[in-house]
Amino acid sequence: MTLAVRYTAARTLDTAPAKTRSPGPGEVELAPAYVGICGTDLHIFHGDMDARVAAPAVLGHEMSGRVVRVGPDVEGWRPGDAVTVMPLRWDDTCPACRRGRQHICQNLDFIGIDSPGAMQQRWTVPAATLVRLPESVSLDRAALVEPTAVAVHDVGRAQVREGERVVVVGGGPVGVLIALVARAAGAQVRVVEPSAHRRLLAEESGLAVWDPAAGDVPDLVRRWTGDAGADVAFEVSGAAGGVDTAVEVLGVRGRLCLVAIHPRPREVNLHRFFWRELTLVGARLYDRSDFERAVTLVADGTIPADRLISKVVPLTEAPAAFAALEAGGDVMKILVDCGNDTTGA
Repeated sequence: MTLAVRYTAARTLDTAPAKTRSPGPGEVELAPAYVGICGTDLHIFHGDMDARVAAPAVLGHEMSGRVVRVGPDVEGWRPGDAVTVMPLRWDDTCPACRRGRQHICQNLDFIGIDSPGAMQQRWTVPAATLVRLPESVSLDRAALVEPTAVAVHDVGRAQVREGERVVVVGGGPVGVLIALVARAAGAQVRVVEPSAHRRLLAEESGLAVWDPAAGDVPDLVRRWTGDAGADVAFEVSGAAGGVDTAVEVLGVRGRLCLVAIHPRPREVNLHRFFWRELTLVGARLYDRSDFERAVTLVADGTIPADRLISKVVPLTEAPAAFAALEAGGDVMKILVDCGNDTTGA
């Protein structure tokens, strides 16, 4: 028997024994080392996704670990290989898949939401979901590859180009990662974030950050851009005010990339879209090229993973870590240590 963190009801998690399933054809058994807790995990914890998540459910999709066993017909992987997982399983038959957009399959199995996730000591997944990690990357830092892949996809969807002015509204983990990836693409970036702690972390990562309470953000953007407005804005806050800010800062033919999941419809200044010929772009998940790019960015230090990891807790303390994240405070990213890191990192 191994241990797993399970969602059992709204605001209720437990750590319980879980059966290890031997890998079948095309599958691989992994020993997760570290698993990040993300905003979607918190939505599940709050009970907001009960219509989709069947309790008891093992959570977690931001992970790093090592191969333990390979099933029949699996080639290219062997025990000990360091890996992360692109947690998507698609049907290859729906209209989205047939158009080459498997990551937004209309019948998508998001592993860790729709099926058991990584917050356990043994985890069996399709070999096709594995992404190789270089041995030079410590497994704790590698747990940030999945959210970095989100940021890579978002920056790609917004078509950020060198020299452009970019405003990121929301300086949580994904917002900071988007800002770092956009900066790596050659953009000039400003992050808007009300939390003093998160502003400090972003500044320590080399980013320029504005406190929305300290001044009118659209006015700051006008002065920064010589009255031109931003080329791209990312809405990562999930708040109605964040939507307003992201729209107002954009210049003529600016692009608004919607990243945050808004639980209810928002009012949007459509006149602004008409007047300035703005473009709204949705961004969801990632594809394999985004993951591979994310591995490179974490490995070469473009993503300062050590600064973004606030705390590492053992598997048995994961329920308390969810409560700490819910309470807010001086926390950016919490990792759950599944007890399988044999690298000594």
